[in-house]
Amino acid sequence: MSKYRSFRFSVAPMMDWTDRHCRAFHRVLSRRARLYTEMVTANAVIFGDRDRLIGFSPVEHPVALQLGGSDPKALAQAAAICAERGYDEINLNVGCPSDRVQGGNFGACLMRDPALVADCVAAMKAAVAIPVTVKCRIGVDEQDPEAALDALTDAVLAAGADALIVHARKAWLEGLSPKENRDIPPLDYDRVYRLKARLPGVPVSINGGIGTLEEVAAHLAHVDGAMLGRAAYQQPELLMRVDSLFFGEADPHEDAFAAVEAYEPYVAAHLAAGGRLHDITRHMLGLFTGRPGARAFRRRLAIEGVKAEAGLDVLRAAVDEVRRAEERRSMVA
Repeated sequence: MSKYRSFRFSVAPMMDWTDRHCRAFHRVLSRRARLYTEMVTANAVIFGDRDRLIGFSPVEHPVALQLGGSDPKALAQAAAICAERGYDEINLNVGCPSDRVQGGNFGACLMRDPALVADCVAAMKAAVAIPVTVKCRIGVDEQDPEAALDALTDAVLAAGADALIVHARKAWLEGLSPKENRDIPPLDYDRVYRLKARLPGVPVSINGGIGTLEEVAAHLAHVDGAMLGRAAYQQPELLMRVDSLFFGEADPHEDAFAAVEAYEPYVAAHLAAGGRLHDITRHMLGLFTGRPGARAFRRRLAIEGVKAEAGLDVLRAAVDEVRRAEERRSMVA
């Protein structure tokens, strides 16, 4: 698969959402979508509980780990640890606008210091053999997106970055909350398109406000890849058409019922290891969105799936709510 094709479709790193169980579920729905971890700081990787923070299942490949930080040495050490674990890509976060990252001088703050970001990328590239990529905004606060995005891009490419993922919004570090920064700053897809036109030899993916696969297809006329965030999480059934639409391959399952059945061995293994059903099913609540029985599916998982003793029978019963509702509708029709 070419360096462009491998970035054609991906699911965004999302704090509290794209943990290992979410990624394993998404992998059941699409064999080809590129998956990203939640952001993990370099110091957490170096000094924290690595099995908990960066452990993952082999079924997740291709999977990338997103690092946060601004110390080149620490990032290089963390990247080496993650590469040794078997990740397919290391991604540097230069886009998160939360108070936490501002206090630690990383994330979107780094848009103001392209030279430091370049030093971070160069250090990671020297430490690992896998791709090192950068996810950024088009600018922060009063920056001119034309100048700011070009300055960051040119610096990280000179340092060896393998690809760019651009959230097509500014981040406002003063005046907007992290949640507001996901919606209020206006989208400027054309700015990302212009970046790609200037860099025909560099994989460029676009992120921000993309809600449907039809929108993904439209973006792919201008850039190499598209990254879905909340839409992929809240309506995971979207992922079931990714392989055929964007990679020319057969989709892995005929329908969502078959996908859940295929996911059951992973769920069973988690339960057998002492895990709780809710660890997994909290990521599945949007699976049948818009279909008969979806509300009953969510309700059963929300009420019964959180119990300590909940097992596969609860998940199966929730799925049966949808199946029975669809059968009733077909009989009426």
